[in-house]
Amino acid sequence: MKRKWFFLTVVFTIITVLTGCEPLTVLDPKGPQAQTQANDIMLSILLMSFIVIVVFVLLVFMLVKYRASKQSVDYEPPHIEGNAIVEAICVGIPVLIVVFLSIVSVQSNYKVEARPVGYEDKKPLVVYASTSNWKWHFSYPEENIETVNYLYIPTDRALEFKLYSYGPITSFWIPQLGGQKYAMADMVTTLHLAADAPGEFMGRNANFSGKGFAENTFNVKAMPEAKFNEWVKEVKETAKPLTEEHFNELIKPGHLGQLTFTGTHLDFSPAPEGENGGHNHGSK
Repeated sequence: MKRKWFFLTVVFTIITVLTGCEPLTVLDPKGPQAQTQANDIMLSILLMSFIVIVVFVLLVFMLVKYRASKQSVDYEPPHIEGNAIVEAICVGIPVLIVVFLSIVSVQSNYKVEARPVGYEDKKPLVVYASTSNWKWHFSYPEENIETVNYLYIPTDRALEFKLYSYGPITSFWIPQLGGQKYAMADMVTTLHLAADAPGEFMGRNANFSGKGFAENTFNVKAMPEAKFNEWVKEVKETAKPLTEEHFNELIKPGHLGQLTFTGTHLDFSPAPEGENGGHNHGSK
């Protein structure tokens, strides 16, 4: 009786705690790339749950059917040869599961590395996202503006992020829009994302990069393109220009709030791509 009440108390406590939890952001996608990855995660969870259930059912069956019996002390069980069918099943099913998940993973990888489905014919918004200890710098070359620690993006438009770092290797990650990708000092990596609906999302550095790593985050706001264009116009009218001297101060280790500038650092400190690629950002 005591065990019964203890078990019910544990179950009730777990249910109560879980009802107060917020949904995982990776399972609350707001873009096509994130939706693809969320589908893969759920598929893996369901498949693994099925495997665990089957294994436990078989375990209980074996324990009950082949439990110890009251045989005589000199009882000798009959010699049994291996069963080819059982062995084939035990080996073949795991192989088939691995092959299936591998095919799904490869197909999904091609999808998330390419421009989002449905946006192939639209010109993407290019944003250079660079990090320094422990800040994020977002350069909009076509709009000729730059922000620090926050990112505004239009909805229903492909986004093409050019990632690199002014310090250690970091990782650009907006869980509700897609998976993480590394940003390194001597090369540029490209990440394709898109936001299907307006909203505010959390972004962060997902790779440990020193004592300030925990606060190496940024805010993301997705809005209709008309509002995005209004924001760009307002920035050009009100923000101060970004100078090379000011930028050199910004990339020094430390934490900052949200900042906005006209112009980008790409004019005097270009990204490490093309002729500027290689060690030390292409310096000779």
